Amino acid sequence: MIAVVSAVIAVLGAVFTAVLGHRLQAQAKSRDRRDYMSRYRDALLWAAFDLQSRIFNILRGYQVDLRGRRGFTSAFLLAGTEEQALYVKRSTAFLFAEYLGWAEIFRRDLQFLDLGSNRANQRIMFTLNRVSRSLGDAHTSDAECFRIFRTDQRAIGEIMIDPDSEPGDRRCIGYATFCAQLTVEGAFSEWTQELLDHVELAAREPDKARDRLVRIQHQLIDLIDLLDAEGRRFPSAERSRFVPTE
Repeated sequence: MIAVVSAVIAVLGAVFTAVLGHRLQAQAKSRDRRDYMSRYRDALLWAAFDLQSRIFNILRGYQVDLRGRRGFTSAFLLAGTEEQALYVKRSTAFLFAEYLGWAEIFRRDLQFLDLGSNRANQRIMFTLNRVSRSLGDAHTSDAECFRIFRTDQRAIGEIMIDPDSEPGDRRCIGYATFCAQLTVEGAFSEWTQELLDHVELAAREPDKARDRLVRIQHQLIDLIDLLDAEGRRFPSAERSRFVPTE
């Protein structure tokens, strides 16, 4: 009997240890997923906020131009110094590229993070897709300025991912690295030249950029509302949707 009881206790102990180990491992993975998601959400949130803020300034600048004054792009890109013009072009291109970089990271690692069944994340992915459609929209009534086809969007996003980062812990390159890469001949400068050209065209011919930029700015606000639903990072006062005026 003693041997039988000892064997039963040993088996139950092994089962308990296995179940406990599995549960602890699942909890650890869940914590890791939440940690990754938190970092990815925050990074995508900041990228979306910075891009929509720049787009808002460009659009508001168009309105200022109509009143006989100089708006953002006309003042600094068209009538500013060489350094100011270079800053506007590079920084605006970077903000578009950084957003596309985090959007690509989100797509790549969503499956890795095993969060595809989460309803909130599905809504985020749907909104990312809406922004992507607006960027790539080739409808004949829409101008070509800031039209970037979907595969090109992903290519730009791909080159923005830091090559030293790994799945689950990816990151984008920073502005200094972005600017340095622009001066080096190769795939990076070739892909980003398209963005620089769009910024230049948007400054010189606002009518070719306005409609698409308004749609994208509104959709980025939708994305921010999902990523920061409680307004912990950006209060509602900082989420203004640009409304064109006559």
